[in-house]
Amino acid sequence: MTDVVSPAAGIPKAKSVRRDIGIKRRYAAERRFRAYGIAALSFGIIFLMLLLWSVVSKGYTAFQQTMITMPVEFSQQIIDPQNERATNPQKLMTANYPIVARNALAKLLNVSVDDRVAARAIGQMLSDGVRVQLRDLVVANPAIIGTTHTVTLLASGDIDSAYKGQIDLDVGQENRKVNDQQLGWMKQLSDSGALAKHFNGGIFVNGASSRPEAAGVGVALIGSFYMMLIVLVLSLPIGVAASIYLEEFAPKNKFTDLIEVNINNLAAVPSIVYGLLGLAVFVNFVGLPRSASFVGGLVLTLMTLPTIIIATRAALKAVPPSIRAAALGLGASKMQTIFHHVLPLAMPGILTGTIIGLAHALGETAPLLLIGMVAFVANYPTTPLDPSTALPVQIYMWANEAERAFVERTSGAIIILLLFLILMNVGAILLRRRFERRW
Repeated sequence: MTDVVSPAAGIPKAKSVRRDIGIKRRYAAERRFRAYGIAALSFGIIFLMLLLWSVVSKGYTAFQQTMITMPVEFSQQIIDPQNERATNPQKLMTANYPIVARNALAKLLNVSVDDRVAARAIGQMLSDGVRVQLRDLVVANPAIIGTTHTVTLLASGDIDSAYKGQIDLDVGQENRKVNDQQLGWMKQLSDSGALAKHFNGGIFVNGASSRPEAAGVGVALIGSFYMMLIVLVLSLPIGVAASIYLEEFAPKNKFTDLIEVNINNLAAVPSIVYGLLGLAVFVNFVGLPRSASFVGGLVLTLMTLPTIIIATRAALKAVPPSIRAAALGLGASKMQTIFHHVLPLAMPGILTGTIIGLAHALGETAPLLLIGMVAFVANYPTTPLDPSTALPVQIYMWANEAERAFVERTSGAIIILLLFLILMNVGAILLRRRFERRW
């Protein structure tokens, strides 16, 4: 039996049908694969948007802080009753400034401070941080003692949460930290304009604090800056030098193959292992101080080196062999060929790998916890050897706090960390375009 031949194409009809069916199947497979890719991308974007929405919706309020603006009488009877500020300036540091703030708020609310219950409730509306605020004003200008000045003071964390609508006020006052009397005072102050939300610059400059309204990431930012500086200074030259040797000078034998395999394996080692290594070597053996940015920088350097080495070697391999051959053919030495021609062309990839490695190190928490950077540090570190903490560790510490106001502080710190990571990645893109050369 012979196949029927198609008069139009001269092809047997059965083969033509099979060919058409095969083409349709391939087109259908391509459409399915495209649909799978779009679905995967859509799911990724959806989950990313949910993550960002969760963080931003909880954290944007951390950049606003409820404050009370009122006239404060810097009473000499409370601050300096013996008039000793000229002979004993230390007295100004230990004065009872919370009483000064409480009396000013009670006067603004027209409440007698002789009523101990009401006076205690008024004092609870102000943050303990007013002690530092008023003390700094008096120490900077002792002449204000005995005068009255309008000052904007921090409200307590509970008042801040209530004013931002983060506390359910419909429940009975026995089940919330802000009672009905304080809510009435809040409304009175809000109607008069004394109680309002201001930009919270303290979250960027303040150190650790047990009071959420006075807590900030200032110390953590300084600590992270010191660590990233140490990582950059140590890992970039060491990683580039190691990559140049392995790629351009090292003989190809079993020993160098073993080194390459171990470098690739080190890039996949969990970060907590580097924390254990840093604790054993840098803290216990060498004796470097715990909670120091210098030790954290050394640990993160060890963790970042494999990433930089792998990225640098890939960038060196991407340089065409004709560049090397042309330089050597014109009489350049091996060293001149590498440093004058190969390395400049590989610089975009090296910088990109370095910044990605730094961004990875910036978000690490586990190794820093093991070397003690989880300590409560309220003062700015002046050197990398001073006690400090880091931004991801500060986020971890705030996430474990029981106070409701620390929830927004945690999300606010995450927003700051994400902004730094975005800036670093944008910097990597710009540097790559700046140094990129086409051949």
